[in-house]
Formats: sequence, C-alpha cells, structure tokens
Amino acid sequence: MKAHLVTTTSRRMESSPVVSVRLMNLRRLSRRTFLRVGGVCLGLPMLEAMCPIRVRAVDDKPALMPRRLMLIGRGLGAHAENFFPAGEGMGYKARRTLQLLENHRSRLTVFSGLSHPGYPNTHFTEAGLFTAVGAERIERFEQIRNSVSLDQHVAAHWAKHTRIASLVMGGFVTTPMSYDAQGTPVPSERNPAAVFRRLFLSGTPRETELEIHRLSQGWSILDRLVGQLKSLGSRVGTEDRDQLEIMATTIRQAEQELELSKAWVKAPKPRPPAGTAADDFENPTWSTGQRMRYDLAFLAFQTDSTRVAVSTEGPGFPGDAAGAVLGQHDASHHGQDASKLEQYYRYEDEETRNLAGFLDRLSQAREAGEPLMDRTAVLWASNLGNPSSHSSENLPVLLAGGGFEHGGHVVAGAAGRRDLGSLYLRMLAHLGIDTKTFGASSEMMAAWR
Repeated sequence: MKAHLVTTTSRRMESSPVVSVRLMNLRRLSRRTFLRVGGVCLGLPMLEAMCPIRVRAVDDKPALMPRRLMLIGRGLGAHAENFFPAGEGMGYKARRTLQLLENHRSRLTVFSGLSHPGYPNTHFTEAGLFTAVGAERIERFEQIRNSVSLDQHVAAHWAKHTRIASLVMGGFVTTPMSYDAQGTPVPSERNPAAVFRRLFLSGTPRETELEIHRLSQGWSILDRLVGQLKSLGSRVGTEDRDQLEIMATTIRQAEQELELSKAWVKAPKPRPPAGTAADDFENPTWSTGQRMRYDLAFLAFQTDSTRVAVSTEGPGFPGDAAGAVLGQHDASHHGQDASKLEQYYRYEDEETRNLAGFLDRLSQAREAGEPLMDRTAVLWASNLGNPSSHSSENLPVLLAGGGFEHGGHVVAGAAGRRDLGSLYLRMLAHLGIDTKTFGASSEMMAAWR
C-alpha cells in the first residue's frame, strides 16, 4: 500500500507557510512520494522505505533499482600524455589526469585506441561523438546527416518511468551532441537556473514567480519544506535519513552557486585592459557552470526525475582556470609549445576536478544499500584525440560506475582504428537495451573483464 501525506498549513508572521506532515501506513512509501508546497514540488531519492517489504532483505534487491546514464561531451579533447596511463589493466600507472581520479580507480575504465575512423579534422565532429555515424555522413558541416545519439536512444526506452525523458544541458559547443531518432539536434539548456526551475518549481505561473522571487531573496526551497523533511526523517531508517541529508545539501549548494552567478551580473564592471575585447571574457563562470550541471544531474537522478542526462562542455575563456591567461581553445592549439601546454593542462585539471566531485557525490549517495554510482554509468569523452590537429583518432574516453566490471586501462584497438560505436553497443547491452547496430558499428566490443 502507498504512503499518504496528510498536510495542514499554518502561518507565522515573519515567514512563509509551514507545512507539517503526518505519514499514514509507515510500512512502505510510494516511489512517487513528493514534498510539495506552493510552487515547489520536490521528488525524493530512492529510499529503503520505498522498497517492497518482501524484497528489502533479498540479495538481488539492487537489480530492482533504476539505472542511469550520464554523458559528458568535452569539445576540446585531452592531452594524450596526461590522459592515457602507462600499462594496462587495473595495475596501470596513472598520469596527471587519472591521478586526480585515483579515489575512483576501482570504479572506472579508461580506453585507448577508440576512434571515429575517417572523420575530418574539424571541430564539427562533435556531432558524431555520441552518435558514432560513419564518416561519409559527417564530411561537411552544412550536410551533416546524423542519427540518434546514445542518450536519446536510451531515453526512448526509459522515458515512461520518469517525468523528464532526458536532461540535455551544456555550454557553447560548435555543433550539438544530442540527436533524436530522426537525427535532429535536441536543444541544450545553457542556463542552470532554468534547469533548476524545471526540476523543482511547479504550480501556477504566479506561484512559480513567487518561488523565483524567494530564491532571489535568499530563501531556500528547503526552508519551505522543513516540516515535511523533519517528519519524514523521523519515520525512516538511518540510511534513508543520510540520503535525505545528501539531497538537502546538494540543493543548498546549487541554490548558493546560482545566486553567486547572478551577483556578478549586477556587479559594477571595471574598464578592460588595453588590447582586450568583450569576447575574451564571454564566459566568466565556465567551471562553476560545469559544477552546477553535475549538481543538477545528481539531483535529477537521486529524485528519479530523469534517468538520462547530458552535459556538453564548451571552451573556457581567459581566466576561467586559475593562472590561465589564454583561452582553452587557444591553449589547445599548442603545437607542443611548453607554455601553451601548461595553460591547457590547467583547464584539463579543472575539468577533471569537477568530474571527481561528481563521482564523489555519486559514491556517497546510497540506493538500496548500494552506492548510486553503481547504478549510474558516467561516460566522459571527446570527439578530438588531438585538439591541436583536430584528429578524431585515439579519443580520450573514460567510463565510470554503472555496475560494470571495470578493467582499469583497456587498449581497445591498434593504431586507433576501433570504432567508438562498438563501446556504445557494449554499454547498451549492459543497460539491458538490445541493439544490433549503433551508428556505423555492428560489432560489439568484447567485455574487458
């Protein structure tokens, strides 16, 4: 039987309504239990109390939990000497990039030798990163003939289970990375605040407007739900209370970062240094934007608002990474110049630290006693193996979490000729989605362990 929420509303003179909740029939909570007041509608993480009583102590309980997929598309590749480790298998020797992810060694696989064979050396090959179409369909920017991307293929199978079929977010990139079944680009939401509203604000236009105003005045949506959260927390187990606390902490962090980014819009603007232009400082919140998208994806997964999310990572501008005076794109065209390479590394390090924070959060959150990371496949990849030459060979590809038997460093193909689509077929099989061909690939990569 489902849990019922009985609400009563009272008013204090100096605050918004306080909602108290009485949970009836505490044996089991419905997976669709929401906390709601005014224009706020907050889904809950998957709690132990939501599992059917007869399976709460069964060993295969995690098999009943939903799977998730997170794709991160990096438009400017990675420096091979930093990204790819020395040695193969779980005993690889990490270099600069993987050293920042060392805490997650047992739950990730880094692939070398994966490519988009025959792709032109251009930025617009971003269009094929997650579709893996053949080179003949992506030769010219004006004549791209794409097919469905990995995220949308999975979303088509999972959409019936969630309110939002997929969450496509991201900064500026040359070409979209997410495509529907007709090969049409799926719009990407660049504004984290809009994603936040989509996830948590509902009700009439007037109610939504009031909630936005409250956020701008420093109110947290949690302030309006404190009674419900306390009541719920007193009626669930310790593990469930921990998950509610993680959710609440992430919401507060997301709200605070959104407000910090708004503050810069209103701040007085100094005169720019001689020889600089507005375009040089077009995106002053590059790294913060990445962290916001990770926070929002985490919240969407934890509350089961969606099971598929995409974040496209555009280039950083001068100053977006500490100590970098060149923009990321300029630094990526390093030509092996040591000073440019060092600045490029700073952007890489910042991206990697942001990914590490996301993986930390997934590892800490629990679902049916297991880390949420074990239910969430995270693919971090780029369409460029060498950003300096725009080559699409030997792409930097990292897969984390998802319950895979991870293999450390897997050499997937000689001389970078193994089609990236073969990995996508393996991932789809693992996710329980039977797919014979994907993009230009009909050969599934063999299991790496």
